Amino acid sequence: MNTLGKVIVAGAGPGDPSLLTISAVDALKEADVVLYDRLVNPEILAYAPQADHVYVGKRNYHTPFSEQDRIGRLMVAYARQGKTVVRLKGGDPFVFGRGSEECLELRRAGIEFQLIPGVSSFSGVPGMLGIPLTHRGTAANFAVFTGHTAAGKSFFEIDWELAVRVDTAVFLMGIRHLPEIVSNLTLFGRKPDTPVAIIERGTTSEQRIYLGNLANIVEKAAEAKPPAVIIIGQVVGIGEAIGKLGKLEQSPLSYQNFNDQTLAVNSAN
Repeated sequence: MNTLGKVIVAGAGPGDPSLLTISAVDALKEADVVLYDRLVNPEILAYAPQADHVYVGKRNYHTPFSEQDRIGRLMVAYARQGKTVVRLKGGDPFVFGRGSEECLELRRAGIEFQLIPGVSSFSGVPGMLGIPLTHRGTAANFAVFTGHTAAGKSFFEIDWELAVRVDTAVFLMGIRHLPEIVSNLTLFGRKPDTPVAIIERGTTSEQRIYLGNLANIVEKAAEAKPPAVIIIGQVVGIGEAIGKLGKLEQSPLSYQNFNDQTLAVNSAN
């Protein structure tokens, strides 16, 4: 009778392999199988040269139940073969990552599992560029929203009143719905001159930054593609003041329309 293996549900971070946690690296080194998502940087798989690498990325954000069920079946099947499985998910598995669903599946199957959080794109991506989610005198709170809806759900089920009331609003997976996001934020009371930063493929060599405000960001970010993080609020101006958004000599990144918009920074003590 084979001894059951285990599954390690781990976050791969937002893209830059250097943002992988030590715990995740250690898990990859002991893995027999790595089930990895679409947004996992392939360079990270080099930490597990001894393992089988199985791609289980979804085709889009509206993941059919059949695809998610397949991932669950694979985790359970490999573990029942006595293997150590690393379920590697982009960002943090528990921030819009369905990590909890997969843990429940493992629990129902009686499979041992461990959890390793990762650096989420909602904080890691703007943080690498000096955009704080909070700043004394400027932003005392923030909220993170999904930028897409589940199949059959209305986009209006997002708490737009909260998205307007909070000092900093961050939207993940929302670039395809940017016009709707902007429209609803202004409809519910966000001022059109509210600063916006959109960071495409954050922390990677393909990173692109789009700066503007609610009045013009749809036009300025017309070429933006997923994955992207959308940050809305006065903290974008803090990021500019810190300097990582605009100094081309410090980074190989591509910048869009930086000089078109000067964002005020609240310098209150």
